[in-house]
Amino acid sequence: MSPPLAPLDPLFLSFQLALAGRYSIEREIGRGGMGVVYLAKEVHLDRPVAIKLLPPDKAKDPVLRERFLREARLAAKLSHPNIVPIFSVDESAAFVFYVMAFVDGVTLAQRIHQRGPLGAGEGARVIREVAWALAHAHDSGIVHRDVKPDNILLEASTGRVLVTDFGIAAALADGSGAGVTGTPEFMSPEQALGKELDARSDLYSLGVTAFFTLSGRLPFEGRNATEILAKHVAVRAPRLGSHGLPVPRRLAGLVDRCLAKDPDHRPPSATVLAEQFGVAMEHRRELPAALRGFVKRNGRLTGLGTIASLAAVAAGSAWLAPYVGVAGAYVILGAGAVVIPAVGLLHSARRLLALGFTHDDLGPAFKQELDLIHEEDLIDRDAGSSDVERIFARATKLMGAGMLWWPFIWMLFRSGLGLKVADLSELIGGEVLIGGLAALAGVGWLAAIQQRRDLDTEFWATLWTGRLGALAFSTARRLLPAHLHAPMMTHRPTELSLGLAAAELFESLPSETRDALGDVPTVVRRLEKDAQALRRRYDEVQDAIVTTGVSDGSTAVAALAAERDEYRAKLTDAIGALETIRLNLLRLHAGSGDVAGFTTHVGLARDLSADIQRLVAGQAEVAAMLRPFPRGPVATPV
Repeated sequence: MSPPLAPLDPLFLSFQLALAGRYSIEREIGRGGMGVVYLAKEVHLDRPVAIKLLPPDKAKDPVLRERFLREARLAAKLSHPNIVPIFSVDESAAFVFYVMAFVDGVTLAQRIHQRGPLGAGEGARVIREVAWALAHAHDSGIVHRDVKPDNILLEASTGRVLVTDFGIAAALADGSGAGVTGTPEFMSPEQALGKELDARSDLYSLGVTAFFTLSGRLPFEGRNATEILAKHVAVRAPRLGSHGLPVPRRLAGLVDRCLAKDPDHRPPSATVLAEQFGVAMEHRRELPAALRGFVKRNGRLTGLGTIASLAAVAAGSAWLAPYVGVAGAYVILGAGAVVIPAVGLLHSARRLLALGFTHDDLGPAFKQELDLIHEEDLIDRDAGSSDVERIFARATKLMGAGMLWWPFIWMLFRSGLGLKVADLSELIGGEVLIGGLAALAGVGWLAAIQQRRDLDTEFWATLWTGRLGALAFSTARRLLPAHLHAPMMTHRPTELSLGLAAAELFESLPSETRDALGDVPTVVRRLEKDAQALRRRYDEVQDAIVTTGVSDGSTAVAALAAERDEYRAKLTDAIGALETIRLNLLRLHAGSGDVAGFTTHVGLARDLSADIQRLVAGQAEVAAMLRPFPRGPVATPV
C-alpha cells in the first residue's frame, strides 16, 4: 500500500496558480523570516531558477512591499561572479517575489553542520570570495545587512562561493527601530543598537561568519536574541585562536580584527579585507627533511649521547683527581665540557653540509620554525607573563644582588681587615649558598618563561645563525671532500640561490681574473643580506596590515601598503642585481664577457646595497610608530 501523500501547502498552490505559464514550481527549498524559496523551471527558457517569495503577511503591508521591490531591483543590478544573479523582480496579485539563478549546491551553514568547520586554506578562500562579493555591492552603494552562512552558497560542481539576499534585511525592517532586523548571532554592535549602518557592519558580520566557518562555533551565544545582542554590544569577542584550532596567526588575527566593536578598528573596506585574506592564504614553502630534522633535533645537543659523554667526563675527572690533583681534575672537566659540545656541533654541521646545505640555509629554516611555534603559542601557551614568572624573576634579581652585597654585609660583622681563613670560608660559603639560590630561582624563571615562549628553539636559532654557527660550518667544510651532494629539492630564497651560484662561479675563475674583479663575494654577500632584510620588513608590514587594528582607517592602511610596495620594489632591484652579477660571471667563464663591464655592474650593485640599507634604517622608526602593537617572538636574524 502506498504511503499517504503529504498535505499540499496552500501557499504553494496559490503561488503556482499565480505563476502558471511562466514558471513551474517543483518544490520548496528554503523558508525563513525573510521569505520562502522555491525551485522552479522558467517555462520560456526551460532553465532551473530559484524564486524568493516575500512572506504573505508582509506583502500585505504596502510600505514593506514597496521597500522589498526597491531593494530587490537594486540588488538585481549587481553583476559579479560571487553574487547570485537576479533575473527579474515582479509582483502578481497578492504575491511579491524575485527570480534568481538556481545554484546547485549547499549553503555554507549546511556544509559546516554536515562535515564540520573548514580547514584554514579552504575557509580563507570562501571568506575571501564573500569579501569580493561584498566589495562589489558596497561600491554600488548596497549594504547586505544579513551576512551569514545561510546566505552563502557553495556551488557543487566548481566550489564557487555565491552570496545572496542583498538588502533584503533592510527591506523587511518594520520601521520601529531604525531598521533593527537581521540574524542576532551575526549582527554588528551598531546594527544591534539600531544605528545607521555602512559597509563596515557587513565586515563585522563576515567576521562572525569566518569565526563560525573556521571553528564550527559562534563567538556569542545566549538563551535568547536579547542576550546575544547584548554580548555583541558589550562583550569582547573571544580570539579565534583560543578555540584550540590550527588556524594560522595571520588568518586568526584578521578574523579577530573584523570583530572589533569600533567600526574604525575593522578593515577599512571589503576590498582591503579580500586582499588581506589573500595574504593570509599564502602557504609556506615546505622545508627539506634534512633541514627540518636539523632545526628540530639534529642541531641540538640534547640527546642521550651528549648527556652520557658529559657524565663520563665528570666521572673520569673525579677518578683522576687523586693522580692529577684537584686543579687538574677541574681542567679536565672544563676541557671536556667544551670539547664534547664542540665536536657535536661540528658533526651536525658536517652532516648537513654533506647533503648540500649551507650555513645560509639555517636562518630561513629557524625563522619558519619560530613562526610555526608562535602560531601554536596563540593556542597552547599563555599570552603574557604569569605571576609565577614575575615571582621567580624578582627572586633571581634579588639573589643576584645578594651575591654582590654579601661581602659588604659580611664585613660589617667582622672587625677591620684582620681576616682569618675560617672567616674567608664563611664568606665563600655564603656566596655559594646565595649563588645556589639564585641558580634555582633562575631555573624556575626560565621554566615559567618556557610556558609562553620556546626558549630552547630560540637559543639554538641564535647559536646556529650567529658567529659560533658560522665558525662550526666553516670548520666542518674543511673536513669534507671536495664534492658535496646536491639537495633533493629547491627550497632556498632566490637571493641565497643566486648568491651561492655567484660565489661558486667566482671561485672557479682564474686567480688573475678574480684579482682584477675585486671583492665581488663581499658585494654579493651584502646584497644577500639586504634582500633578506627586505623580505623580513615586507613580511612584518604584511602582518601589520592583516592583524593590526588601526584607528585612522584607510589612511594608515594606505601608508603601510605604500611602505610594503617600496620594500617589494627594492627587493626586486636587489634580486635583479644578483642576477646580473651571476650572468656576468657566466659570460666571463664563456669568454664573452669583459672585466671592465663587470666592474661597472658591481659598482652599481654596491650603490644599490647602500641605498637599501639607508631605506631599511630610515623607515625602522617610522614603522614602529605606524605599528604600535605587541609582537610575537622576535624572528632570528638571517
